[in-house]
Amino acid sequence: MGSIRICGAAVLEPSGLKKKELWIRDGVFVQPDPKETPDETIDAAGLVAAPGLVDLHVHLRDPGQTEKEDLVSGCRAAAAGGVTSLLAMPNTRPAMDSPEVLRAFLSRAAQQKIHVYQASAATKGLFSENCCDLAAMQAAGARAVSDDGFPVKTADCMRRTLLEAARLGLPVFAHCEDPALMGGKMNAGALAEALGVPGMPEAAEENGIARDLALAEELQVPLHLCHVSTRGSVALIRKAKARGVRVTAETAPHYFSLDESLLSKRDADYRMNPPLRTKADVLAVIEGLCDGTLDAIATDHAPHAPAEKADFLGAPNGSIGMETSLAAGLTFLVEPGHLTLAELLEKMSRNPARILGIPAGTLSPGAPADLVLFDPKARNTVDPARFHGKSRNCPFKGMTLSGRVRMTIAGGTVVYRPTL
Repeated sequence: MGSIRICGAAVLEPSGLKKKELWIRDGVFVQPDPKETPDETIDAAGLVAAPGLVDLHVHLRDPGQTEKEDLVSGCRAAAAGGVTSLLAMPNTRPAMDSPEVLRAFLSRAAQQKIHVYQASAATKGLFSENCCDLAAMQAAGARAVSDDGFPVKTADCMRRTLLEAARLGLPVFAHCEDPALMGGKMNAGALAEALGVPGMPEAAEENGIARDLALAEELQVPLHLCHVSTRGSVALIRKAKARGVRVTAETAPHYFSLDESLLSKRDADYRMNPPLRTKADVLAVIEGLCDGTLDAIATDHAPHAPAEKADFLGAPNGSIGMETSLAAGLTFLVEPGHLTLAELLEKMSRNPARILGIPAGTLSPGAPADLVLFDPKARNTVDPARFHGKSRNCPFKGMTLSGRVRMTIAGGTVVYRPTL
C-alpha cells in the first residue's frame, strides 16, 4: 500500500489545531520517521487535516431502489463529502432482516474503499410484528439495529428489541414517531394551514421519544435517537441524560440550519421526515449541540429520483446530505461561534465512531488512516448537478456555504481528489 507524508496542514486534535506532519503507512497512521522516504508527499498548506467523517445515518437504497442510489454511487458521494465511514439503514427492498440479504450486501460493501457498516432491521419487513433474530444478524455482520424509515410501533416490540440488542452489545437506532400522528407533509402550524398542506405535529416526534426514553430508563439499556428536530425533543433528552438514562442522540444539518419557511416554495426537496420545523426549533437544536444534549450530526442521506420529487405533495420524504454536511456545519455552527472547529468534528467523527463502536474518529498512530483535508474558508455555491451520487434532492441547493473538501483518504487510500 505504501506510505504517504502529509505536510503543511493544520491538524485538528481534540484540543484544537496544531501544525505537524501526518504519516501513513500500510493503511494506518504512524509516527513520522525522518529516515523514511515516503512514496507520496502531499502539500496540504492552507488546509485543515481532520479525522474522516463518520455518518451514522445513510440510506443507500441498495438493494432494491438503485435507480436512486447504490453502494458505489453512495460511496462516491461519501468520499466527496469527507465521509470515510457510514452506517446504512435497513429499509431496503428486501429489508435487511435476514442474514442472507445482509451477507450479500456486506460482501459487495467490502470491495469499497469507504467503510460501510449496515444496521439490521429490528423487525421482519419493518412491520413491527415479528422481531428479527438479532444474534444471527450480528453474526452476519450487523453493527446496529433499527427500523429506520418507520418507528417500531408497539412498546412491547421495542422493549424486546432493546433487551436483546443490549445483551448482544448492538446499539439501537430509534426512529421516534407516534404512529397515530404520522402522515403529514410538513410541520404542522400556521404555514401548513395557509398552504393547505397536511401537517405533522411536533408531538409526533416527542411522543415517540418519550416512549423510548421511558423504556431505556426502565430497562437500564442504551438507546440512540435518530434525527432530532424539535425543541421539545431536545428538552426531553436533556432531562433524561440528567437522570442518568443511557441515551445518545443525533440531529441532521438541515435541522440546525433551515426552517419550515422554505416550504412556501412548494418544492419537495425541502420535505423530509421529520420535517423542517420553526426557527425556535432550529435554535433549540443548536443549543442542544452546544451543551452536549445532542451528541452527533448525521445526514439522514435519503436519495430520491428527480421525477419523484417533482410532485410537491406526492413526493416521498427525504433529502441528500453527505456532500454538504461538513460545509453546513462550518457555515451554520462554526462561523457564527456556536461550536469550535474541534467541537464540530467531535460531533461528526469522534462521537459517531464511539456510538457505533468502530475504529475511527482519530488521527492517532495505529488508527486506520481515515482523513479529510479541507479548506474551511473556501466559499462554494451548492450545485446538485455536480454531485457524485445519483440523486439531486439537496435542501442546500443554490446556497453559498463555507468549506470545501480537497482530499479524502480512507484506509490509507486517496478516494477523493478533485482536479479543481
